[in-house]
Amino acid sequence: MLWRMLRQSWGRNLRRKGLAIITVFLAASLISALLAVSIDIGDKMSRELKSYGANILIEPAGQAALPALFSESSNPLSGQDFLDEAELPNIKDIFWRNNIVGFAPMLGGEVTVNDNAVRILGTFFSQPVDIPDEEGYETGQKTVSPFWQVTGDWPQEGENSPPQTLVGHALARQTGWKAGDTLLLNNADTTVPVTVSGILSSGGEEDNQLVMPLAIAQTLLGLPGKVQAIRVSALTVPENELSRRARENLDALNAEEYDLWYCTAYVSSIAHQLEEAISGAEVRPVWQVAASEGVVIDKIQLLMAVVTIAALAASAMGIASLMTSTIMERAKEIGLMKALGARQWQIMLLFYLEAASSGLAGGALGCVAGWGLAKAIGVMLFDAPLEFAWIVVPCVLVVAMLIALIGTWFPARRIARLYPVEVLYGR
Repeated sequence: MLWRMLRQSWGRNLRRKGLAIITVFLAASLISALLAVSIDIGDKMSRELKSYGANILIEPAGQAALPALFSESSNPLSGQDFLDEAELPNIKDIFWRNNIVGFAPMLGGEVTVNDNAVRILGTFFSQPVDIPDEEGYETGQKTVSPFWQVTGDWPQEGENSPPQTLVGHALARQTGWKAGDTLLLNNADTTVPVTVSGILSSGGEEDNQLVMPLAIAQTLLGLPGKVQAIRVSALTVPENELSRRARENLDALNAEEYDLWYCTAYVSSIAHQLEEAISGAEVRPVWQVAASEGVVIDKIQLLMAVVTIAALAASAMGIASLMTSTIMERAKEIGLMKALGARQWQIMLLFYLEAASSGLAGGALGCVAGWGLAKAIGVMLFDAPLEFAWIVVPCVLVVAMLIALIGTWFPARRIARLYPVEVLYGR
């Protein structure tokens, strides 16, 4: 009997039921799109925020920061510790290897050009690195420092490539050097002619330096196979209380907390693993970059949560208004049902089933529309479609039915409490 009445009710008031489905559809499409975006936004935003630069710095244990090294005037490399270039592949051999976006080794020092002291920096621009299980892997400053702007060409790298260098734009303005010029770089008994391939604007100390392939700097400084520091760009998750406790005192964590921290992509966890992978290294997160990533991602996800709740509330109120008018139009039908012996819960169950079926239909259509909307948002914001997690589908279907049920509860409860004589005679 109940199912026959349900089928008959769907045959009437198709316009109002269509409006209810559309209301749920609009809410479900927005909610499914926002859920899909919020699930994938962390990874996408983290990749976008890599434009801030590397968030991890690897140096020899006990070595001063690179700028302090450059400030030394007399034999700045004497007594310094170095890292082995041969250990660079170890960076991609940690637990969170897939979160390593890229890295760039650095070796700096001082040479003379026309009897004038000039600082140089050797690094990778886009250099192949032999990584197990990752054939054709290339990394360097193009990956780690995408904000670097080069007027002209990037230097060629490789054994058979002609020696080339970039000139920082501040140094170029001071010396008058330009693309195409040939410079004779001297250090002790070593002289290397290099051609200026372009002018570099980085916004950092590189603007006052000659920036060249690492192999050339190693030759000039007499340090084959050595580097002073390594910039690493890694995808991380925002810090929480556990990460902050680990950063302050790792030994204070118990075994369970340590395992959770180690197996979570915190910047401190990745830094710890890198320190284990490279001998004699001290790894320091660049907290200005790491913290900004977490703050931005947290605020975006909070904004999405607020919009989702607003969509839920608006759709529930819309359904409630629509169902109120629909139920009031069926007041005499309800009164007749009660006069024939129908109980209150049976009447309410009929309306709840109608609402749930409308919510299910609108939710299913909303999931399809939300999938397309999430893809469009990804293309517009990140030039790549977002991944649609299928866990969103059951969540949205449940939410859509809840929206319809909540919107139906108030008017159904009100009308079901009336006496048959009040409904039938309009009192």
